[in-house]
This record gives sequence, structure tokens and C-alpha cells, in this order.
Amino acid sequence: MTVKAAEASGPTLTYSKMRGMVAILIAFMKQRRMGLNDFIQKIATNSYACKHPEVQSILKISQPQEPELMNANPSPPPSPSQQINLGPSSNPHAKPSDFHFLKVIGKGSFGKVLLARHKAEEQFYAVKVLQKKAILKKKEEKHIMSERNVLLKNVKHPFLVGLHFSFQTADKLYFVLDYINGGELFYHLQRERCFLEPRARFYAAEIASALGYLHSLNIVYRDLKPENILLDSQGHIVLTDFGLCKENIEHNGTTSTFCGTPEYLAPEVLHKQPYDRTVDWWCLGAVLYEMLYGLPPFYSRNTAEMYDNILNKPLQLKPNITNSARHLLEGLLQKDRTKRLGAKEDFMEIKSHIFFSPINWDDLINKKITPPFNPNVSGPSDLRHFDPEFTDEPVPNSIGQSPDSILITASVKEAAEAFLGFSYAPPVDSFL
Repeated sequence: MTVKAAEASGPTLTYSKMRGMVAILIAFMKQRRMGLNDFIQKIATNSYACKHPEVQSILKISQPQEPELMNANPSPPPSPSQQINLGPSSNPHAKPSDFHFLKVIGKGSFGKVLLARHKAEEQFYAVKVLQKKAILKKKEEKHIMSERNVLLKNVKHPFLVGLHFSFQTADKLYFVLDYINGGELFYHLQRERCFLEPRARFYAAEIASALGYLHSLNIVYRDLKPENILLDSQGHIVLTDFGLCKENIEHNGTTSTFCGTPEYLAPEVLHKQPYDRTVDWWCLGAVLYEMLYGLPPFYSRNTAEMYDNILNKPLQLKPNITNSARHLLEGLLQKDRTKRLGAKEDFMEIKSHIFFSPINWDDLINKKITPPFNPNVSGPSDLRHFDPEFTDEPVPNSIGQSPDSILITASVKEAAEAFLGFSYAPPVDSFL
């Protein structure tokens, strides 16, 4: 059995070819859910990929060097205690047994995200539960603490996920976050393949607004991708996962840590050059391109080829988008960061671009613009927009255990001491 292509003169798709395409898509989706560290480890075992000079160069990178190249006269590096003790260190009363953990709704390198209901408040939250030992093993404690620090600053922006409070046990960290159940942008792109331009413009505007706010706080996001972009129950954007954020990057400051997700790495990151906040505008261009075309701009199943495309291949734009969209993509996906849209006036350049002329930015920030797509969720228990890969997984019993229920070993004690500044309770007046 064969399926005819759209044009009579085009090639036919055999059943085996269709299966091959499905296999490629499945591999793409699985790869997308992997963090960069895990992905690098995977390609390190691939002999073909390792022979490529760009990949060889990247795989030689040692642990990220801190402090990074931010200024000509950098301040001395902080002591270990300063690196991990960020903000309030009071001991809130929260503990795992305060929650009913109902469903797994996401997974990452260091733990899971669960839908939970607070027993006393009867409020639903997304609780991100991380294993301290896994974090310490990969030397990622600084990124986790940075994520918490960034979350504390997000209370003022409608398109950034909010932290209600955080707490820890001897072996785990708990982020108690807004529960967002409209689904990942990635999930909706999987289902619909691509979006019409007005819908892509709406999402891009809300994302740009969130990035602009982070930049105003001297924070570079560094990991924009559809998996980190959620839709709320009305269809508005909510940016999440701040583990790769870099703080204290002034307007002209740079940093140099190699991090991100392969499909969205900017050329300067792949070149291991100092980079600035314009990496976020590159990523915005890549996400907008993906929303309009269905795949990232330089995507290849072969990682070495994809990296070569990012570094050397000219941007190719099909003719089925408007001139303003074409001009915006060319500006955002400019390989030379000094010429990239946003290099001079940051968010103001994106905001004033003709592509966004239909957007009233005051209405946007106040959520007065009706989203082009409504997830139509019936309530907190409606999990239709979460991947069954997560929701079908049983909730581990250990998630809800309090500190006194585990054996205090030397490694557990070490883990507990590594996150002295993690626990956070908001001030009383913030509940009013």
C-alpha cells in the first residue's frame, strides 16, 4: 500500500518509508526531552559524531568555569557558603506530609514534577521534587540554587511561573510552584505540527515580554525551548524551569558557560565565545521558526550536522510567511550576535518590530488580549494536556515522606548541608 504525495509528480510514500518517518519523529521527541548534559554523554559514545571536528571541540569542554567573563575587572569569586546561601534561610513549617501527591506531570534530570493538593489549604500546586544526591553527583547545586533565586524574583510578571514556597528534607528539595495545566507548547506543536502566524505572534510576544523582564533584572534565561513554555488554563504563556539562568549580567556583560539545548544553541555558544543576553533572542527566533515551520531552523537528526548547520548554513525561509515574519526571523537568527536584533536596545527592539505591530503591549501584559487557543481544561484534575508518559507513572511513596522517616547516613548529611539557603517562606503580607 502506498500513499500519494500532494503533487501528482511528487514521490510516493511507501509503508516502510512512513514507518521510517515516524521513527525519526519519535527519536526527535525523545531527544528533545533530554538535557544537554545527558545528550552530550550519549553522543560521546557515537563514533561517527565524535569524528566531527565541531563535536570533538565541544566534547573537550571541562566543567563550567565560574565566575564567568562578565566584566573587564571581575569581582573575586564568592566563597562556597555564599554560592549556596541565597536569600531567606528561616525554617518554614512546610513538610512533604502536608501534601497529597496525586500525579506525576513531568520529569527531569534530578527528579519529578507532581500535581499535589495541600491538605490544609486544599490548593493545587505543581511540586518539583529534586534528589540532592543526584544534584551533587553532577555538581549542579549552584544551578539549582540559582533557579530558586530567580523564582523569588518572578512574582511581578504574568508570564513567568511563580514560587509559592520551598522547603527541603535531608535528601530532597521541594519547589512549590503555580500549577499550570494547559500543556507544554512542545506538546501542542507535536499535535498540530505548526501554528498559523497570528497564534505564533501572540505566543512570541508573551515570551518576549517575559524575557525582557528577566533581562531587566540582569538575568539571562539561556534555555528557551517549547518544553519550557507552558500554557495556562486560559491559553497564556508561562515560562518555567530557570535552572540554566545566569544572574548579574549587566547590559554589556557577557558569560561563557557552555549550556542550553542542542537545537537552540546560538553560534557563539558553540564557538565557546563569551556571549550576552542576545542568546535569548536567538532562542526566541528558533522557537518562532519552529512554531511556523514545525522544526527548529537548523535541525538535523545527526547532531554533528546540526551543529555545523547552526555555525555555517544560511537561514532558509520558505515563502509561506509574511515579509514581517521573515524580517524578524532574519534579525533574531543573525549568526553575528553584535548584529542580532536586540543587540543594541534589547527588548525594545523586539517590541517595536513591525511583526508585532498588531500587539497592544499594555493589553498584553494585563492579559486583556484573548489567547488564540483555549486549552479548555475542566479543572485542576484535568490532565488531558500532559503526556501519558508522565501521568501513567505511579507516584513514589518516598515523595511524601518527612525527614524523620529516612536513615541519616553520611551522604544524606552532606547533601543536607549543601543547600543551607534553600528553604523559603514568603512574608506574611504577601498572602494578603
